[in-house]
Amino acid sequence: MEKEIDEKRQGTSLVLQEKEGNTKKLFIESYGCAMNFSDSEIVASILTEQGYNTTQKLEEADLVLVNTCSIRDKAEQTVRKRLEKYNAVKRSINPGMKVGVLGCMAERLKSQFLEEEKIVDMVVGPDAYKDLPNLLKEVEEGRDAINVILSKDETYGDISPVRLQSNGINAFVSITRGCDNMCTFCVVPFTRGRERSREPQSIIEEIQDLWNRGFKEVCLLGQNVDSYLWYGGGLKKDFDKASEIQKATAVDFSQLLEMCAVQFPKMRFRFSTSNPQDMHEEVLHVIAKYHNVCNYIHLPVQSGSTRILKEMNRQHTREEYMELVDKIKRIIPGCSISQDIITGFPTETEEDHQDTLSLMEYVEYDFGYMFAYSERPGTLAARKMEDDVPEADKMRRLQEIVDLQQKLSAQRTARFLNQTVEVLIEKESKKSDAHWSGRNSENVVTVFPKENYKPGDFVLVKVTDCTTATLIGEAVGYSEMQVN
Repeated sequence: MEKEIDEKRQGTSLVLQEKEGNTKKLFIESYGCAMNFSDSEIVASILTEQGYNTTQKLEEADLVLVNTCSIRDKAEQTVRKRLEKYNAVKRSINPGMKVGVLGCMAERLKSQFLEEEKIVDMVVGPDAYKDLPNLLKEVEEGRDAINVILSKDETYGDISPVRLQSNGINAFVSITRGCDNMCTFCVVPFTRGRERSREPQSIIEEIQDLWNRGFKEVCLLGQNVDSYLWYGGGLKKDFDKASEIQKATAVDFSQLLEMCAVQFPKMRFRFSTSNPQDMHEEVLHVIAKYHNVCNYIHLPVQSGSTRILKEMNRQHTREEYMELVDKIKRIIPGCSISQDIITGFPTETEEDHQDTLSLMEYVEYDFGYMFAYSERPGTLAARKMEDDVPEADKMRRLQEIVDLQQKLSAQRTARFLNQTVEVLIEKESKKSDAHWSGRNSENVVTVFPKENYKPGDFVLVKVTDCTTATLIGEAVGYSEMQVN
């Protein structure tokens, strides 16, 4: 049940970026959260203007970039193995190839990468991608290049991303960068800086471009989308210093989401990720009001124990989280809710673990992303807390959480039996080339016979069977979202 995107290598792109006249080749891989994948599309756009087209063949690349994740040690070890692979190719096949490390790992390790990883020519933090042309020039002149300075205002709102992993149907649109929530287990505030929001008109313009190109679904993206607040620029923490005019004309997340829903009524919208302390009721009413805003909320909880939540510096209690879930279920009946849970956090007892299991039962999560705690250098937990839960206890507790989630997922998926759901066709089913695969509004994968439908169509599917995580059915016609 782990989040596949955390560990899976995305071999550059499904759709190559080709600009006539470009002669250099870029191979780019991304690991970790959706924001990293979105950032890679920004990087590809910047480098397109520097003469690079993307390639899926590592051996022919002039420049290899890996966009990295620091959320867990396993993710970092995966990147180091990839660097070993690049080194082997550079030694044996392509000695002129240059290699750069991007993203959170670059920000966290900084010059250590240039010192330890002899293959690495360039280290670039998440806020420094516009400096890539200058850094490449330094590399071409034989010098190591590094820029990991965090920005207070960079949002890349003026760059049109290259849609690398695109199927032409779904796209990410970043609306915020950084995070002000200093959870003791998390490196994000240190690798991506403070929260700042992107100018709303630039977001609308990017979505308009996607609509013009035939995209059908957008996921509004940020480390904490519910903290979105545009008041003319600047960090969210400085909003109190804004002028009265700025405060009166400010746009928050519920207003942005409604703007998107109204201006693009035939495009479907999702968002990720939400922080419980920042999710306001107005957002729930927007979801309930507009058919094209999906009935799905990813709501990380991390632990069901108020004591552990306090140790994690989460700004909510178990009871407050449950009250928010009650509100979601009341305002958006049938809404899917998913979770992030960390088990084995320092000082976690068996009682704390049972609190997590009982919270899962209360919420009835549709699915989740579950991990055993791994100490991340630089975080408050690593500096101040002993990683004192035995590994065997972590693994047992994790398995109990996974087993319970599988049970809950089966129950939640089964609620759609004999119901008709609206599905956006995204791709061919992995198991059958005679079937389409897509997701319904509640984010459940649905497969059904192809007939005369095609990717990008909104169809109504009568559900006749299901597995733990997949609905199976037959299409009964187009939905009202379908554009004729």
